[in-house]
Amino acid sequence: MAKPRGFEKPAGVKDYLPHVVAKLRHIEQQVLECMKRWGYEQIMTPTMEYYDTVGVASATSDSKLFKLLNNRGTTLVLRSDMTAPIARVAASLLKDAPLPLRLSYHANVFRAIEEEAGREAEFFQTGVELIGDPTPEADAEVVALAIASLQAAGVSRFKIAIGHVGFLNGLLEEKLSESAEAQRELKAYLLSRDHVGYRERLRSLGLPEQAERELEDILRLRGGQETCRQAKSLSGDPAARAAIDHLCAIWDVLDAYGVTEHVLIDLTMIGDFTYYTGMTFEGYAADLGFPVVSGGRYDNLLAQFGRPSPATGFALKTTRILDLVDGGADESGRGRTLIGYDAAGRAAALAEAGRLRAEGLVAVTAQMSAEEAGALERALQAGGPILHNGAAYERFERFVGSTGKGADGGGKHA
Repeated sequence: MAKPRGFEKPAGVKDYLPHVVAKLRHIEQQVLECMKRWGYEQIMTPTMEYYDTVGVASATSDSKLFKLLNNRGTTLVLRSDMTAPIARVAASLLKDAPLPLRLSYHANVFRAIEEEAGREAEFFQTGVELIGDPTPEADAEVVALAIASLQAAGVSRFKIAIGHVGFLNGLLEEKLSESAEAQRELKAYLLSRDHVGYRERLRSLGLPEQAERELEDILRLRGGQETCRQAKSLSGDPAARAAIDHLCAIWDVLDAYGVTEHVLIDLTMIGDFTYYTGMTFEGYAADLGFPVVSGGRYDNLLAQFGRPSPATGFALKTTRILDLVDGGADESGRGRTLIGYDAAGRAAALAEAGRLRAEGLVAVTAQMSAEEAGALERALQAGGPILHNGAAYERFERFVGSTGKGADGGGKHA
């Protein structure tokens, strides 16, 4: 492999320029503030974790973990999600904290990718974990909060699809009890949203006509509360029926929240069926083929850290949301002041800048000639923001020129 040139980066990572960072921080702040209003407290965990603890507990496949060795030869991983690290904290530093725990986060996570896939190896997530509550009320809370968080981020058109791994597990066990391998294959097709492959594999199994039709019918089980009633007619399996009852209860709570216009039940929505244990959901924004939020119930994870507890949560794909929303960088210059000065006015100009910054305002100082200051004053009087070195400003204060008042702190122009 050729040595990378000085400006090259590894595949899957990117630089974020100031206007993009402004938008990213805006999304982060708005969403975390929304989560705070729902009672979620922000947590931060290390970028690196032990492979034998957080690494093996993660929902991310082993092949997608970034692994490294420390100077003692111990294998570490860069965090691939935030759920497993938070579970570790909940079972250790917060082991005596009363349940339920409501925790929020914003962090960068890392997943190894094939270079030709064009996907990101480092990206940002903002999310919550609700630990210690097994009820449909808790599942509905995180779905409703996911909706509120998308709205806080500025995403206006989206749909949340919710499912339950228990329904599909029960239905497949009822119809394909003799073939665990066929069950795994059909789940894998649904997980990858390959409905054509699902149908083809289903027909190759040689099932009785009714069983084949019922397993194919789940591809059409998408909609509102009526979907629950339709699903009950497909299976008498106790696990499947309990899952549907749980989904119906979630829907009732979401209806009380007044958010069901954003939600549909999709019984092919199973998430990672080796990780999730109950309700799962994904949110899709208009005109974007990738989910912008995903989550669900994972009741088995905390037991791996010695504190068995039910848990549910979600993560916003913050980096993907960047392409969907406006905001962040403000080209109007609102709230920004440019302070021009020469040698005589330097002390007064820097003092004025300090005063404005102490008030929480943005003040940028620039040494300039009287001609430059005059041109900026005329531009400001003409209306609208002024531009200096590519940045916009709402106000200009002049501490330039022996004929002005700049030397003694006057000469301000707004």
